[in-house]
Amino acid sequence: MSMYALLRSNKTSPSEEQIEECLSGNLCRCTGYRPIIDAFRVFAKTDNSLYTTSNPTKGEFICPSSGKPCSCGESCESSAGVTTSRDHRPVSHSETDGSLYNEKELIFPPELVLRNDLPLKLQGFGGIRWYRPLKLDALLDLKSLYPHAKLVVGNTEVGIEINFKNAQYPILISVTHVDELNAMSIKENGLVIGSSVRLSKLQQFLIKVIAERHIHETSSCRAISEQLKWFAGKQVKNVASVGGNICTASPISDLNPLWMAARAEFQIVDSKGNIRTVLAKNFFLGYRKVDLSQGEILLSIFLPWSRNFEFVKEFKQSHRREDDIALVNSGMRVYVKEVESNWLVSDVSIIYGGVAPISLTARKTENFLMGKTWDKELLQETLKILKDDVPLSGDAPGGMVEFRKSLTLSFFFKFFLWVTQQMNENGFHKERLDPSHLSAIQPYSRPCSSGSQKYEITPQGTAVGLPFIHQSAKLQVSGKAEYTDDIAAPPNTLHAALVLSKKAHARILSIDDTLARSSPGFAGLFLAKDVPGSNKIGPVVHDEEVFASESVTCVGQVIGIVVADTHENAKVASKKVVIEYEELPPVLSIRDAIKHKSFFSNSEKCLKMGDVEWCFQSGICDKVIEGEVQVGGQEHFYLEPNCTLIWTVDGGNEVHMVSSTQAPQKHLVSVASVLGLPFSKVVCKTKRIGGGFGGKETRSVFIAAAACVPSYLLNRPIKITLERDVDMMTTGQRHSFLGKYKVGFTNAGKILALDLELYNNAGNSLDLSAAVLERAMFHSDNVYAIPHIMVKGAVCFTNFPSNTAFRGFGGPQGMIIAENWIQHVAMELQRSPEEIRELNFHPEGHVLHFGQEVHNCTLKLVWDELKESCKFPEVREAVNQFNLHSRWRKRGIALIPTKFGISFTTKFMNQAGALVQVYTDGNVLVAHGGVEMGQGLHTKVAQVAASSFNIPLSAVFISETSTDKVPNASPTAASASSDMYGAAVLDACEQIKARMKPIADLNPHASFSEVIDPTLV
Repeated sequence: MSMYALLRSNKTSPSEEQIEECLSGNLCRCTGYRPIIDAFRVFAKTDNSLYTTSNPTKGEFICPSSGKPCSCGESCESSAGVTTSRDHRPVSHSETDGSLYNEKELIFPPELVLRNDLPLKLQGFGGIRWYRPLKLDALLDLKSLYPHAKLVVGNTEVGIEINFKNAQYPILISVTHVDELNAMSIKENGLVIGSSVRLSKLQQFLIKVIAERHIHETSSCRAISEQLKWFAGKQVKNVASVGGNICTASPISDLNPLWMAARAEFQIVDSKGNIRTVLAKNFFLGYRKVDLSQGEILLSIFLPWSRNFEFVKEFKQSHRREDDIALVNSGMRVYVKEVESNWLVSDVSIIYGGVAPISLTARKTENFLMGKTWDKELLQETLKILKDDVPLSGDAPGGMVEFRKSLTLSFFFKFFLWVTQQMNENGFHKERLDPSHLSAIQPYSRPCSSGSQKYEITPQGTAVGLPFIHQSAKLQVSGKAEYTDDIAAPPNTLHAALVLSKKAHARILSIDDTLARSSPGFAGLFLAKDVPGSNKIGPVVHDEEVFASESVTCVGQVIGIVVADTHENAKVASKKVVIEYEELPPVLSIRDAIKHKSFFSNSEKCLKMGDVEWCFQSGICDKVIEGEVQVGGQEHFYLEPNCTLIWTVDGGNEVHMVSSTQAPQKHLVSVASVLGLPFSKVVCKTKRIGGGFGGKETRSVFIAAAACVPSYLLNRPIKITLERDVDMMTTGQRHSFLGKYKVGFTNAGKILALDLELYNNAGNSLDLSAAVLERAMFHSDNVYAIPHIMVKGAVCFTNFPSNTAFRGFGGPQGMIIAENWIQHVAMELQRSPEEIRELNFHPEGHVLHFGQEVHNCTLKLVWDELKESCKFPEVREAVNQFNLHSRWRKRGIALIPTKFGISFTTKFMNQAGALVQVYTDGNVLVAHGGVEMGQGLHTKVAQVAASSFNIPLSAVFISETSTDKVPNASPTAASASSDMYGAAVLDACEQIKARMKPIADLNPHASFSEVIDPTLV
C-alpha cells in the first residue's frame, strides 16, 4: 500500500531514497526488509530496458532486481516441466491525474477528487459529535459554542489519549479542511505556516525555500527540515500537523525546541477573531500546558529569516535514528557580531527537550554567553555553567539520567564545533578545528540498503527444491487473508474483555461489579467461583489460575472476564469493576529474587565437566577473571494480537474454538480441563496466525481458558481480541538473564575453566522457564572447547507476568553471556576477540558439557570461508585507520560464531502427525499438526506432498490446523516443524502410494489423476 501510494503520487520513477523513506514507517516482523526493498527497487531504475526483457546483454543476464549481471535468469526445468525463471513484464508509471489507468487498477476515485468539500457533522459512539468546518469563521463559532472541544488533524496524539489514557472528548472538531489554517506563504521578513499544515507538506515547502533563498536566511529552515527527517515515518508526517505537535506540548517534541530557538512567533486567534502574538519561548507553561485560553486556537506560526552570522542547529538522540522518540533533543541558535577582530555573541538561545516537563531554556548559560568572545576558552567555561543549568534528578522519568546529562553537554559541544567550522569555511574565524574533531559535526548519511540472496536450485520431484511463492502470499498482500479476528461472528455472539490486576502483589479483599452491571450492553462478569471445572492451568506445572481467586502476583493478572454485546461495551464495563486490595511486598528483579531466595522449587540445575575448582587452584591458569552480564527481556510484538472465538455445539455438549495460537492442542487441553470435559469434546482450529515467535506457544492459552467459561455457562459464542497494550501487559516476554562468570585461561588465550551461574526471570508462573534456563545452560559454551566447566542455573520467581518462549528459547541469552566473557578475555590479553574465538573452537568429536558429541563440525570451514569472502582482515585494518583519524565517530566490525540445537529437549515432543486425503479429481487435501504463522510451513509441507505424488503444487491444498483432524500435536516451535510435519506428510503419501501401486502397475504410463479415477478402475 505504501509503495502503491508512492507510485501513484510520483509523475516520474521514484528514487531509491524515496522508496526507502516510504517504507520506513512499516514494520516487518518476519519476512525481512531485503526482499521487500529488492522487489520495489525495480521502480527506481531509469533504464527500463533492463526490466522489460529477460534477454541476456552481451552474453550476461541482467537481474531485474539489482540491475546487474547475474545467473537468476538461467532456466532450471524440473522433470515436471516447471521453469524456475519467469518473464518480467514492463513497468509503467501512470500520471497522477487519473487519466491513465487500467479499469481494474485501484485508484482514488477521480469523482471524489473533483467533488466540492462540504462541512460535516457526524454523530458517533457514546454521544460523541464530530464536526468538519471549512472556514475559519465557522471553526471559531464552533469553538465559542464548545470551548472544551478538541481540535484534530491527523489524530496521531488524540487517538492515543482516547485509546490508552482513557481521555474523553465528547466534541471533536476536524480542522483538516480549514483553508486559513492550511496556508503557507513567504513574506519579506520570514515564513507564515498555517497550524494545520501537514509535516510532510512543511518539509517539502522548506526544501523549496532553502533552494530559492540566500543561504544565510535559511539556517532555521535547514535545521527544521533536517529534524523532520527523523521525526516520524512518511505515513505519520502525511497526516500529523505542525499545530498539533506544538499544542500537544510534549516534553520530547522534536520541533518545539527549534521553534523556541529560532525566534518563532505563534499567532493565536479567539472566537471573536482577535489575534494576538506570543513568542514560542513563552508559549509553553507547564507539562502539556500552553498559553491558550478557552475559545482560542493556534492560527499560524511565523518563522523569521535568519540573519547574517546567525546559526541555528538541531540535535536529537534516540535509541535508533529512524522513527523513534527522542531521549534528549535540542534547538540552538547563536548570532555573532565582529567587534575589533573578535566575534562576540550578540544573541543566543539554547533549548532542550526530554530533560524537563516542558522544553527547557538554559537561561544561565544564555546569560553567560551574551557578549562573550566565540573561542575555545568560551567552550570550556560554558560547559561548566551548562552542567548545572540543566537539572536532572536521579529519579527523573525515563531513566538513563547520567547519559541524558552527558547529551546536554555533548550537544552544545557539537554546536560550538559546527558554528566554528561554518565560520572557518567562509573565512571569518581564525581558530581552526583539529581535523580529527570534524567527525563530531559530520552530517549522518548512509547509502541505500542493499543485499543479496543466493541459493541453489536442486529439484526433487515436481516441487521440493524449487523456489515457489508462499501459498497465501497473494491473499496477504491484497488484504484478503483471514485471521481469527476477521472471522464473521456467529449470531448471538458476545464480546469479552479481561478484568486485570493493577497491583504487582496483593490480596484481593473485594470485587464490586455494581457499576459494570449498569454499563450498556453488559451481559455478565465471571470470576474464579464460576469455573465449572479446574481453575488451574499451566503447560508443564499447573501453577496458574485462570481467574485469580485470593491474591494477585503481577500487574495484568486476570481476575475476571466481562462479556457484553460489543467489544467497546465490554472494554468499558471491564474498567468499571472495582477491586479492593491489600498490598504485599513484591519481588521486581532477578537481584531481588536472589536476595530473597525467590526461586521455583526444583528449578536449580547444574551441568559439570572436568574439575573447575582444581583448575583454578592448580596454577595452570595464567589469568582468572570474573564478571557479570545482565541480558534484558524483549517483547514478541507479533503483528496480530491474541484472539479467540469460542462457541458451544449440540446444546453445550461440545466446545469448538478458533484461536490465534502456535499450540492448538494446548488450547484444547486447557479448555477441556477448565470446563471439566473430555478432550474428545473440544476442538481447536487455527487457519493462520500473524506471527508468534514463541509468544503464542503457551501464553495464548489463558485467554481461551478465560473465554470458554462464559461461552459454556451462557451457551453463547464469545469473541475476545486483546488490545495491543493489554496483550503486551499480560503475555510476558523473552526471559531476562543474569550471568555471573569466572574464567581461567592461559597467556596464549586458551580457555581452561569456566564457572558460570545463570539466573532467569520467570515471572509469576513456571510456564516454560525451566526449559528456557536449561537451553541457555546448553549454549553457555557457545562454540568453545572448555576442558573444565561448571554451569549452575536457577529460575527466579518475580511479580511480573509470566515470561515465556521466544525465538532461540534461552540459547541467545546463553551465547550473549559467553561472548561477553570472550570479549573480557581478549581485553585482558590485549588481543582481538576473533583470535581468542579461533583458538578455542570445538574440534571434531568434541564432547560438550551436557554429553553430546560433535559430529560433522563445519565451524572452522564456515568461519574461514566467511572471513575470506568478506575480507575481514582488510576491513578490520580500514576500521582501525578510520578510528585513528576520527576523534568522535567510531566504527567497529565483529565476526561472531554461533551454534544452535534445534528440536524440543523433551524428546517425546519431537513427533508429528498428518492426514492426507486424495480426491478422485486428482487433488489432494493435507492436514497436519503444525501452524502456519508466516514462515511458509504449509507451503513447504504442500511441496513435499506434491513431489511425493509427482503432481503440480497447485493440486495440493492445506486449509487449516485442527485438533479433530490431527490430535495430540506438539506446538509449532523449536525450529523443527518443517522437518517433522514434512516427514509425517511424506510417510502418509508413501502409504497411499503403496495402496495405489497394484492399480498403477496395470497402467505404468497413467498419470496420478488417471490412477485414482474410479471410472478407469
